[in-house]
Amino acid sequence: MTPRGTPGDGLHDGHVHPTQDDPLVAALSESVGGPVGTRAGRAPGSRPWWTPLRVVVLMAAIGFALGLVQKAPCVEGTWIEGNTRYSAMCYSDLPYLYTLRGFAEQTYPYTDDEQTRARYESMEYPVGISYWAWGTSLVTHWLNGSPDLEPRYKMTVGELQTDPEILRETRLYVVVNALGLALLTILAAGLLTKVNPRRPWDAALFALAPTLALTGLVNWDLLAVAMVAGALWAWSKDRPVLTGVLIGLGTATKLYPLFLLGGLLIICVRQRRLRDLGVVVASAVAAWALTNAPAYLASPTEWKVFWSFNSERGADLGSIWLVLDQAGDLGLSAQTINDGSWIFFGLWCAGVLALGLLAPQTPRLAQLGFLVVAGFLLVNKVYSPQYVLWLLPLAVLARPRWRDQLIWQGGEILYFASVWWYLGGYLEPSRGGDSGFYWIAIIVRMACELYLVALVVRDVVRPWRDLVEREPAEPAESQDTTTRSNVVAV
Repeated sequence: MTPRGTPGDGLHDGHVHPTQDDPLVAALSESVGGPVGTRAGRAPGSRPWWTPLRVVVLMAAIGFALGLVQKAPCVEGTWIEGNTRYSAMCYSDLPYLYTLRGFAEQTYPYTDDEQTRARYESMEYPVGISYWAWGTSLVTHWLNGSPDLEPRYKMTVGELQTDPEILRETRLYVVVNALGLALLTILAAGLLTKVNPRRPWDAALFALAPTLALTGLVNWDLLAVAMVAGALWAWSKDRPVLTGVLIGLGTATKLYPLFLLGGLLIICVRQRRLRDLGVVVASAVAAWALTNAPAYLASPTEWKVFWSFNSERGADLGSIWLVLDQAGDLGLSAQTINDGSWIFFGLWCAGVLALGLLAPQTPRLAQLGFLVVAGFLLVNKVYSPQYVLWLLPLAVLARPRWRDQLIWQGGEILYFASVWWYLGGYLEPSRGGDSGFYWIAIIVRMACELYLVALVVRDVVRPWRDLVEREPAEPAESQDTTTRSNVVAV
């Protein structure tokens, strides 16, 4: 029988081990000897090479590699042959944008050259993603021997998409981006292990998340995810300037890292740390402005495309607005959806604010950040499959329980399959009409997300139920009593 750890201590290294803390992991561990004990694999006082950080980093590398394998069916046809991208669920925006946004010709995203703008659509993403997409295209050209671009200027965009040489270069572009995003994923996983030194294994929920493998290469969202992981780490180390810088850089890449400021507002008000809040906000604004300045100075018109594009789009894939619009045949305008989503989101934020200020003890940043970002996604006009990555680092730290994470991600996986089959036409009824199964997938996805939201809210309202705040690895008969008494003492 595997020796058990000392009650209240977890392992002798001070870490809360999942086999002692998580019922699902503990049950699975029985097949390999049971939960980890105090003498697992080393003598007392020794320092093993396989630390939680190194194990989690390896998990993240393997998980991302599996995601690349999942995309393999599309690589052979460079994402353009037939319906494989939908039937095999291996779609990615990257190869299409390489030619459709001019990167095959090294076009700078924020040029206002009339001939370029007549030939290519503007980048509809924030500047962080645009810089990265352009920068990796330069690396791709260099790795491909810096081919002469003059013949490409004479081809139409459609011809560029089917030219054999450019198709090979497009695959190389995806590989370059994949390597860069893999490094960012590994970095994010490593940072998450450091947020709570007592619980480094919580980051394994991020590293092994099936949604990370499935959606990591759909777009460039992992850039912002790495910034959010860094901000969570920086705040846990009491470094407000770095926290603000990372939030600002993240907001320049995707809008949602901005919502972490709402969680910090609650924490700083409760803990009377208004100076730290001011430092974070000022650092975030400065980082965001400096990152946006080159693009804005080059072309204010192109810089504004991201903002105008999002305000003008209507009910889009994955959103509850699409279900309401299609099922009710409402013909909702973009303005109506804009007003409705911002009203609902405002009410949601007011609820999170009240929850955070009235909770028995100060909630954690991961909890508050998760609740705010989840509210934004639930009422947003578009909910792309890769947006699950926005929640992932927040969710695994807010509610580090494998069962709950798998329930939530089960809904995401159902939607991931459904959206590609919907776009491929596989969900259309044989007699015509709307794809009701796709609506069901959207609703199930939202229900699973709301399930996790409810658990996080419960942990905030009843902090003795919070897995992170309570004492680790206590005997079942005494754990509830001890943690409740600790909360009362606080």
